[in-house]
Amino acid sequence: MKWLSFRSDGVAGYGLLTDEGVRPVGPLFAARYPDLRAALAADVLAEAAAAARSNPWVRPLTSVEPEPPIPLPGKILCVGINYLAHMREMGHERPAYPTLFVRFPDTLVGDRGHIQAPRVSGQYDYEGELAVIIGRRAHEVAAADALSYIAGYSILMDGSVRDYQRHTSQFTSGKNFPRSGAFGPCMVTADEIPDPSSLRIETRLNAKVMQQAPIADMCFDVPALVSYISTVMLLEPGDVISTGTPSGVGFARKPPVFLRPGDSLDVEIPGIGVLHNTVVGG
Repeated sequence: MKWLSFRSDGVAGYGLLTDEGVRPVGPLFAARYPDLRAALAADVLAEAAAAARSNPWVRPLTSVEPEPPIPLPGKILCVGINYLAHMREMGHERPAYPTLFVRFPDTLVGDRGHIQAPRVSGQYDYEGELAVIIGRRAHEVAAADALSYIAGYSILMDGSVRDYQRHTSQFTSGKNFPRSGAFGPCMVTADEIPDPSSLRIETRLNAKVMQQAPIADMCFDVPALVSYISTVMLLEPGDVISTGTPSGVGFARKPPVFLRPGDSLDVEIPGIGVLHNTVVGG
């Protein structure tokens, strides 16, 4: 199943994404479980799907404004420098443990939204990533069991303001500018992707391929990340793990390539979809 969170006439909703458009769960169900995070927390995704399928009202995608699949995650944990080829291009050694930092929900827009180049920097960079959405409470999870804690997968564009990212040894300053990242287009349930390492990711800037890699190039794969992160913190339904970006980032190119107002950016993972955004000025 594919789940879309959206706004229509200013009202938030969510529903099943189909070939015809989006089929909302309907007002009665939404009154009890107002968003996808609430449905995950209550473990009622199957009931939500039944409510959506019984709703005869289908909205064309062009008539709704997509939002991040989980509009207000409790946690957004990002993994830095997690692809082997990306480590090499950035001059890093293979680490013993994942590098973690946080993003905040108000830094992300949905599919087709405008991402914003900050006024204070000319080093706004793209990073296409596989996003993992937690489906049930996870604490000290073994890697062998980790996939069973995942509700689904999506795409995250972890936009980075490189000069601010390097002000200190911590990445947070360069990762949380307003509307600097994007999340979407939908959540694909985990049953449709039994092995996330079989996926591929591609980032295109103005239709030119900039990043292209198998997810299997990760240093720490999805089960390892869920296991490690759930050891250092409690993961709740709707929490998001953005699993790192492959090689080809703008900062590492010669000469560097950074995002400018008017640019078009697409991140695609076959089986999930395409996250499309345009860049505007700050």
